[in-house]
Amino acid sequence: MDTESKTSPPDKASEMNRIVRWAPLHAFGAEHFHIQTTAEGFLAQGTVVGSRGNNPYGIFYRINISADWLVRGFEVRETGSSHVLKLTHDGHGHWSSPGGPVPSLDGCIDIDIAATPFTNTLPIRRLRLQEGATQAISVAYIPVPSLQPLPIDQQYTCLEAKLYRYENLTNRYSAELVVDDDGLVMDYPNAFKRA
Repeated sequence: MDTESKTSPPDKASEMNRIVRWAPLHAFGAEHFHIQTTAEGFLAQGTVVGSRGNNPYGIFYRINISADWLVRGFEVRETGSSHVLKLTHDGHGHWSSPGGPVPSLDGCIDIDIAATPFTNTLPIRRLRLQEGATQAISVAYIPVPSLQPLPIDQQYTCLEAKLYRYENLTNRYSAELVVDDDGLVMDYPNAFKRA
């Protein structure tokens, strides 16, 4: 559902080599994140330690992103175990695992790894919304630590430069995200902050 189609000019790959750290606001944890420019676009990698309830976890993720901010493939690995989720994307909403197609995620363009605010950057950069524009999207949501992907509906609204409203349309959650010049989250109320 495209409620407004206003977008900014294309946002192609520019040189980027950044390290960022985030901390969750209501639990123990931290993330060390790195993004760099590659020949194809960007490579984003993060290591996250945290807990869900009384269950501590550690994950490593790696996301290959095209120059126009489409996820081309990703891997999420639980540390200390053989539990791995690895998917590739054709750029048109079709995902595959090493075992074959994953039709349950058909139509999902972006991903949302629950343990990191970085995956909010993906639609923010890809959609290039102008102020006042809104876009609903389908994403492959990756809960942590189960790593069992499922499709959910989300919506992003550009409220002003560097301020976006994120809405999970599936569970009616919303938050206003403050981002930096690269679209990386600075403040995610009641969830994450820059460390």
